[in-house]
Amino acid sequence: MNFRRFLIIKVVFILINTQLIFNFSKANAAEEIKIIYSIFSRTIKVDSLKNFAEEGNATRKLKKILKATGSPDKEIRSVLIKDFEVPITIASKLIYSEIGNVFLTRLSSIIHPPRADDERTGKLALRASVIQGIKMGNGKINLIKFFEGYPTKTVILDVNALSKVMNKVESISELLDFFTNSPLEKIKTN
Repeated sequence: MNFRRFLIIKVVFILINTQLIFNFSKANAAEEIKIIYSIFSRTIKVDSLKNFAEEGNATRKLKKILKATGSPDKEIRSVLIKDFEVPITIASKLIYSEIGNVFLTRLSSIIHPPRADDERTGKLALRASVIQGIKMGNGKINLIKFFEGYPTKTVILDVNALSKVMNKVESISELLDFFTNSPLEKIKTN
């Protein structure tokens, strides 16, 4: 009798766990970017940003945000769609290297998931986003693919933290070149 009862409990346990495991939906790609500046915030849809980058069409909300950057639309579009060819093996080496950890730690204060109160969560999300973005781009990644590969529905972009980094470089293009080209060249040559 005890064995039969144990068997029934075990089967029920397995069925419940199977239902829980197979009914979980996969992590969604980012659908929106929440831009936080001091106590203010704005949300942009990743699709509208992608449409702007590829076609130049911006929604009214996106136009206001772009105007606030002070950069020409053409420069912003070129930054959003600028492809970087990075084999996944090199990207993996980079994001798990010491340089990569430093970079991801700094970047996780700028770009992170909602309610992430530790840098580890932000770094994990950034790593996933890079690898998924490269996979979606067939060995190439750009900012749009990066956001599309982000593992949470909402991505937080902290403008205060970004402006601290931007004070050290003169343009968005220079920032992108600084963070992507120099570490990649070192890894490619080693």
